[in-house]
Amino acid sequence: MSNIIAIVGRPNVGKSTLFNRIVKQREAIVDSVSGVTRDRNYGKGDWNGKEFSLIDTGGYVVGSDDIFELEIDKQVELAIDEADIIIFMVDVESGITSMDMDIANMLRKNNKPVYLVVNKVDSSARINDATEFYELGIDKYYPIASINGFGTGDLLDDIVKDFSEDIDLSDDLPKFAVIGRPNAGKSSFINALIGENRNIVTDIPGTTRDSINTKYKRFGFEFNLVDTAGIRRKSKVKENLEFYSVMRSVRAIEYSDVCLLIYDVSRGFDSQVKNIFWLCERNKKGIVIIANKWDLIEKDNKSTKNYEIQIKKEIEPFVDVPIIFVSIINKQRIYKAIESAVDVYTNRSKKIKTRELNDILLPIIAKYPPPAIKGKYVKIKYITQLPTSHPQFAFFCNLPQYIKDPYKRFLENKIRENFDLCGAQIDIYMRKK
Repeated sequence: MSNIIAIVGRPNVGKSTLFNRIVKQREAIVDSVSGVTRDRNYGKGDWNGKEFSLIDTGGYVVGSDDIFELEIDKQVELAIDEADIIIFMVDVESGITSMDMDIANMLRKNNKPVYLVVNKVDSSARINDATEFYELGIDKYYPIASINGFGTGDLLDDIVKDFSEDIDLSDDLPKFAVIGRPNAGKSSFINALIGENRNIVTDIPGTTRDSINTKYKRFGFEFNLVDTAGIRRKSKVKENLEFYSVMRSVRAIEYSDVCLLIYDVSRGFDSQVKNIFWLCERNKKGIVIIANKWDLIEKDNKSTKNYEIQIKKEIEPFVDVPIIFVSIINKQRIYKAIESAVDVYTNRSKKIKTRELNDILLPIIAKYPPPAIKGKYVKIKYITQLPTSHPQFAFFCNLPQYIKDPYKRFLENKIRENFDLCGAQIDIYMRKK
């Protein structure tokens, strides 16, 4: 089980409001007019230390002749098919409708855990009104008010109990996801590495439909390579199959250790490439940027340096990332890209001794202490690395609330200067001594 939750229901019952509350961002547009959500939104949430992917869907209308509603229905059905757990949302204000009954009948055929959520329950009287939803034939319902969060904690407590702990650990090899826009050269890169045309390559964007795993063992390296479908802007995703492909590419990022972001240097480091970069960054993955088709660029003795400067301006403040300029078709520097990915994986897994951290960083902090705020002086006494999948550090001090982001960035820079963590995300936490 991969812990994907889909929120479904008829139009205007509050699905997007619940989605925004769970992912803790205003990702989905919310309006009182029904049918605002036409596309699927997907985001990441966590509850009680367990992470999951969440899909917001448009309102489902059975048997509609409206062209938009027909397309919405297709996307809802895809989301249900892809999900492991379904949140079925209804509205206590309007009671049970024929559309609610139709959706309940459809969900019963899927044999997936369904959580019936009765929304807009913001008073004790409405809690009593919610009992009518037993007629939908679902054993238990959860009264909530998604607009203020009432009841959502109880809902999520029960949902995460359904999560599978049976994660595939058949091998502990590092997982490297090869990602990027369509036609950037992802499949060609893997074919060039393994020395055979295992993955189909054409000039047509969208040739790769699924995430394809390849075990790689050469030159002292051993890891799993995952070829993914090109990630396009949502407005460009026109067909159902491509929705699946993009979702699986996002999931490949979530389950990887290092992401090799390939982009076509002749097209530039555009907004969509940046979006993919920040998707990897938000998921706290190691990152290697691979600038492909370098053979097509007119060069002088400063070309590489100038391109690196341009890219780092686009990805600030996380600029400690290896950038490799390659020509996949000519097999130039593709093994250098793999060496960099292995190095990033090593950096991401690095454990720094507490004594070494304190011996190096405490003298720097004593020389450049945090600025005083309202006459209060912060004294950092002790530093340790936390036992997590990527480098996270706890700084113990007397007044953690007075440490602001600029000083945290200063501390991160000093960690990077003294310990090689290139390509790896760093998190810094201030803790009370």
